[in-house]
Amino acid sequence: MFNNLVTALFTYGRIETTEAKAKDLRGYAEATIGWGISVHELVAKGDKATKDERAKIVHARRQARLTVMTRGAMDRLFTEIGPHFASRKGGYTRILKTRVRKGDAAPMAFIELVGLNGQAPAA
Repeated sequence: MFNNLVTALFTYGRIETTEAKAKDLRGYAEATIGWGISVHELVAKGDKATKDERAKIVHARRQARLTVMTRGAMDRLFTEIGPHFASRKGGYTRILKTRVRKGDAAPMAFIELVGLNGQAPAA
């Protein structure tokens, strides 16, 4: 379930879920963003990366793939999200409490990537 939520968060930049799920999701998302940050400089080199640097990129992509389910979200992690958060030491997500869900009265919240304003990537 959390893998799908992380994938949706990376795809859309902002999702609404229950407050409890959002708090648990934060750890998964921030750990996965760490893989994107760890190799953002190597990814920027492109074809000029050495064999060892390419091996580090492959390792980071494989580790992130354990959490991220779609190619689009994976590409966004390594091309947009990783470089965006490279200068930060943490706190990549924000939780905003929104409402109480009708039916079961569960507290709802938005979880979003800080600084990306919850915007989906340009198509």
